[in-house]
Amino acid sequence: MEHALATPGLDTAAYGIRGLERVLTPALAIYSEIVDANIQATLRLLGGDASRWRPHMKTAKLGCIMRRLAELGVKHVKCATTLELLTACMSDAEDVLVAYPMQGANALRARQIAAQFPAVRVSALIDDAAALSNWAGSNVGIFVDVNPGMNRTGIEPGRGEEILRLIRAIQGAKLEFRGLHSYDGHLRQSDLAERTAAAHRAYDQLMNLIDELEKAGITIPEVVTAGTPSLPCSLSYPRFHNASFTHRVSPGTVVYGDSSSIAQLPEEYGYRPAVLVVARVVSHPTPHVFTCDAGHKAVSADAGVPTCTVLGRPELRPLGPSEEHLPIEVPAGAAKPAIGDFLYLLPRHVCPTVNLFDDALLVAGGAIQRIERVTARGRETPLRAARTA
Repeated sequence: MEHALATPGLDTAAYGIRGLERVLTPALAIYSEIVDANIQATLRLLGGDASRWRPHMKTAKLGCIMRRLAELGVKHVKCATTLELLTACMSDAEDVLVAYPMQGANALRARQIAAQFPAVRVSALIDDAAALSNWAGSNVGIFVDVNPGMNRTGIEPGRGEEILRLIRAIQGAKLEFRGLHSYDGHLRQSDLAERTAAAHRAYDQLMNLIDELEKAGITIPEVVTAGTPSLPCSLSYPRFHNASFTHRVSPGTVVYGDSSSIAQLPEEYGYRPAVLVVARVVSHPTPHVFTCDAGHKAVSADAGVPTCTVLGRPELRPLGPSEEHLPIEVPAGAAKPAIGDFLYLLPRHVCPTVNLFDDALLVAGGAIQRIERVTARGRETPLRAARTA
């Protein structure tokens, strides 16, 4: 039986999956053909130059998807955990930035992985000279984290003297200075023109910093900007074109897409959702509410309520989830799905949703092709011995 859907503006028939009767729900479905289309859409935006893209692997998570990115030429990536780093190194990445200020055993484990894969160029992110001791004597390169206003990590670009001293300290520690990382994930204004204006003001500050550093004799090899919402902003910023440094953008969500990113990016970019959560209706608790089995242990609630939309049924309104239950309100006059019916849920935030599943259904041509482990799900806990890394 094929489960067809209909949502205005989206060819939802492409998301129906045959043979779901034997699938335990909730299940994570990854549509490999749409993943490929989203990767190609990004490459088109970058003029076909895959080296301009350093996607964050917190979204991709699966080794098979990381390998597909590499097959299509995307071999510069970034990540946040040691398990993501290990998976990327095992999946044909050539250059991996650990875009997180790792300390202690986390940094030691990253060093182990870097030593295990000497052909992969591994870099770390720092914003304080005290962190240099974590990397001294290793083959790990160093990016300096610049704070463009997100106020999560990094040094504000107006503190040029402090950044200059940090770069000098990196060089003095005999470590390779790889460049600047400036993640502007806080720029999520719904109006693209407003978002772009805010991003360009921040990029002006970043370029002023770069001018200051270059006047002091510092060569900036690479500058990394742009999560998914600010991708159009980085692409349209003129001073990144023909710059003295290599400029890379780092959106990761675009590989899979979710309801937030699809709304944030121009429709002409051609992105489509490539990941859905398949759920079943399990209860009819009231005349106007039914419940499915995709609570916040299946669809991340970090972005708020509603956690998702029901593909093909935009009139249905997901309510606040509990751990295993997602109640959904049915407006007057609308049909209520029957108990046992399948629903295809489009997450509001796909990255942590993927991280909730041990396995994923790889779907192509309307059929389940195979089951894949979500390879980089979760975290390593004990520090592994170097010989078993």
